[in-house]
Amino acid sequence: IILLFNKPKPPIMSELISHEKAFQKQNNVFLNAKNVLSKKTKSGVRYYKKVGLGFKIPKEAIEGEYIDNKCPFTGLPTIRGKIYKGLVISTKMRRTIVIRRDYLHYIRKFKRFEKRHTSLQAHCSPCFRVNPGDIVTVGQCRPLSKCVRFNVLRIEPQKITGNLKKQFVMF
Repeated sequence: IILLFNKPKPPIMSELISHEKAFQKQNNVFLNAKNVLSKKTKSGVRYYKKVGLGFKIPKEAIEGEYIDNKCPFTGLPTIRGKIYKGLVISTKMRRTIVIRRDYLHYIRKFKRFEKRHTSLQAHCSPCFRVNPGDIVTVGQCRPLSKCVRFNVLRIEPQKITGNLKKQFVMF
């Protein structure tokens, strides 16, 4: 007897992301409109905006079903101020990543440079898939929490192997 088993389907993205008990909706979308005036996608009405500064809107932000008020593409924060590039060290927090920025500091007495680094936390929207070792571009926005003042704008999936905390990578 030959038994045929169906392969289990991968979970839908909304099942992976939604853990909240309250009804999730975007602030800028009225769901009970009779005629649709906003941008409509396959899944329905969805609000998204351009961040500016030459950054493209990710496809997942336009077609996805996630709700994130702190996302720069589908939420409220605006990007202004500093733009940084850094190496992703940790993705253990929910929707927050830790970035390491390496730089050289000049010492006049010895006429040489020394290696230094600083780390910062950034909000990572569900439209990005970030892994440790990737290089991300972050932009400054209003304070999103006690320590988070940056938002991820672009990812370069450049896998850096080895111990990430010992690597010195400048951009």
